[in-house]
Amino acid sequence: MLLQGGMKMSKATYNFDEPLDRRLPDACKWAVADGELPMWVADMDFRTAPEVRDAIVARAEHGAFGYSEVTDEWRSAVADWWQSRHGLELQPSELVFSTGVVAALSSAVRALTNVHENVVVQPPVYNIFWNSVVNNGRHVLESPLAFDGERWQIDWADLEEKLADPQTSLMVVCNPHNPTGTIWSADDLARIGELCDRYGVTVFSDEIHCELTRPGCGHVPFAAASDLCRKISVTAASPSKAFNLAGMQSAYIFASDARLRHRVERQLNTDECAEPNAFAISSAVAAYTSGAAWLDALRDYIQQNKDEVARFVSERIDGVRMCPSDATYLCWLDCRNITMDDRALCDHLRATTGLILSTGSQYGDAGRGFLRMNVGTRAELVRDGLSRLERGIRSFA
Repeated sequence: MLLQGGMKMSKATYNFDEPLDRRLPDACKWAVADGELPMWVADMDFRTAPEVRDAIVARAEHGAFGYSEVTDEWRSAVADWWQSRHGLELQPSELVFSTGVVAALSSAVRALTNVHENVVVQPPVYNIFWNSVVNNGRHVLESPLAFDGERWQIDWADLEEKLADPQTSLMVVCNPHNPTGTIWSADDLARIGELCDRYGVTVFSDEIHCELTRPGCGHVPFAAASDLCRKISVTAASPSKAFNLAGMQSAYIFASDARLRHRVERQLNTDECAEPNAFAISSAVAAYTSGAAWLDALRDYIQQNKDEVARFVSERIDGVRMCPSDATYLCWLDCRNITMDDRALCDHLRATTGLILSTGSQYGDAGRGFLRMNVGTRAELVRDGLSRLERGIRSFA
């Protein structure tokens, strides 16, 4: 981005250390007691990009908030973003608006599976996947990731066994992976695609965290891993995580296979979650057309926070280690040398220090003994959280 006179805008232009009081009556994350520090739910404590705020204000100042439509400008903005940012060429016609990625997943489960069929997930993984499956009368079939003490990896023999089950019709891929922060390689994704195609399983790829990778690390879209992956998959994404816009209810799916896309699109319409609110389109267009510089600065800042957590835990807290992470603003803390009862540890941390983290076990049994820490906040609060974590761990019995 250039300033007047051709001078390049510095990333320091964006001040992520600026205090922001989020204790609003409707702020989910900060609906906590005085003195408590919430570092759990996956949204950030930063104002969104200035360009996005300007677009929202301009839309608000218009004053009329009738029904909204998905525009060609929105389709072009999303397609251009994926081409320039992730090297994936999308046709605007392949895009379908949704009010949320979870809404899209639930609709896809209804559209692409029958009652009592299996949907494969890879725990420890985002806990709401279970809700989208079970609440629709389908069965969650777990293929847990394997942890070697450093990295989380796919257990290929187990995955093939689960996909080969004749009752399995859908697999949900979390790409990048929440909560472990794993970026799946093109080879891993292509191998998933080959297995799913072999056994007639469709893939739903949740790529909501795809913008929040470690600086220097790219994201591999599932649809870009191979032509086969593109043919058998539906991908869901949103500007919500990267630009802190969850409350805008603005997301989308894309699928190259016309029949697959049509089935999900019809279900999204049936479920009444395919119409944008008055701010959903303009905020997304602004993010994708003008927010790249802000996002790059944000990624640098988040990485500094994650590096600080890794250093602090390594040097100051015996028995706890941070798993290596290449994506998300979430730190995945291995506390198994202290306790496998992560719920008791989490409750103790909150009761004695006011620090609120997420239990690892809520992401499946494979997450038992881990804690998830959200560092999408200013460095001052990260340091406060680490101090509380140290005190709480030391007093845990």
